[in-house]
Amino acid sequence: MTEKIPAAPYLATDLSFLGIKITPPDKRQDKALQLMDLMRKSRRTFALYMETCAKCGACAEQCHSYLGTKDINNMPVMRAELARKVYKRYFTLAGKLLGSRAGAEKIDDRVINDWYKYFYQCNECRRCAVFCPFGIDTAEITIVMREILAYLGMVPRFIADVAQNLHSFGNNMGIGKLALEDMVSFLEEELKEETGKSIPIPLDQTGVEVLYNPSSSDLFSNTDSIIGVAKMFYAAGVSWTLSRDIIETANFGLFFHEPTLRAHNQRLINIAKNLKVKRIVAGECGHGWRTWRMFTETINGQLPFPVVHVIEEALDYIRSGRIRVNKEANPDPVTYHDPCNLARAGDLIEEPREVLRAVVVDFREMIPNREKSFCCGGGGGLLMDEILDVRVKLGKAKAEAVRETGAAVLCAPCAICKAQLPVVMKHHQVEVTVKGLTDLVGKAIIL
Repeated sequence: MTEKIPAAPYLATDLSFLGIKITPPDKRQDKALQLMDLMRKSRRTFALYMETCAKCGACAEQCHSYLGTKDINNMPVMRAELARKVYKRYFTLAGKLLGSRAGAEKIDDRVINDWYKYFYQCNECRRCAVFCPFGIDTAEITIVMREILAYLGMVPRFIADVAQNLHSFGNNMGIGKLALEDMVSFLEEELKEETGKSIPIPLDQTGVEVLYNPSSSDLFSNTDSIIGVAKMFYAAGVSWTLSRDIIETANFGLFFHEPTLRAHNQRLINIAKNLKVKRIVAGECGHGWRTWRMFTETINGQLPFPVVHVIEEALDYIRSGRIRVNKEANPDPVTYHDPCNLARAGDLIEEPREVLRAVVVDFREMIPNREKSFCCGGGGGLLMDEILDVRVKLGKAKAEAVRETGAAVLCAPCAICKAQLPVVMKHHQVEVTVKGLTDLVGKAIIL
């Protein structure tokens, strides 16, 4: 009796807005090999990593995904091996001649379903690369394998829905222009009530100094972040604006589809040009910042203006005295979560700590930290309810690190982290409030 191959769950059923046709299951194997051949020829790091790993296992106990699930295929080395075995069988001489004796494996439906299952349990956090003696970056392998899956039509509904919102509305949340205007009016009223001052959140202002590009969730669920930013620009005397056409620094294209990555970048670049701003300030989104730092100029060409992170902007204002802060406004003990894409891919490590020490009374480092910090477990596009049971497992290592600090506030300057960590902390019974860094800056600013 032939064993039934399990179907890949929660798949999107329509990717036509990306120009992708769903590949019928009986055609997947051949197309997957064609795509892997294309990727090995066009992505040098992918080919290098397929041929380099010594299987030393140094990454295993450093991966929050494996530590949380104890599934052997969630070890970075074994996840990569799911692709590497097929790569060896079809694209190396030893694999063609010796087959399984060379660690090679033929492709079949089970292999493809395992790719989908396990490459969508990788947060692309890059912690494994810190500990790998060869510097193998499993996130790069995950990006390539997810793109192969995308061209097969195997994309989780959640990620496809976010990408479609980005395509249609210019933001991940699907916020329309009228809804945005209503939100801005409400937040301006909140600012007036809190401060007694008319602090604007401008829209589509031309010729100002800054186009602020937040995560759209800051206008929906993390509103203290955008309130903090508005207070900061007001106190510093900096002219700024949001754009009605794009209120999203997050870029889910990084997680599965390079053309989507490129299109979102270009849309934002064009809007900034049209508004004639001097610079873009990127909001609290880890992978959005990673995109700017590591991918945009390679994929879209040289930028005509600088792009800085809101943490860098805040630090400049504090250092220069353009804003004054009172750390007594944040008296509770605060610990800091290093978002993976800031600490390991965005060159923002000491800057947020300097800001925190200026705006809170009691700052406590958690262990591990900086480049060795554990992931929140929600990054890489895994912030979907369908795998909530997996997400809380992936966040276990972070929850234990936070618990050890005894902090009352967990500062996490990343929209995905701010959505994931409250769920993880509640599940693992860690009593802490999650806030963005701009939340704390806004609270400390003296107006």
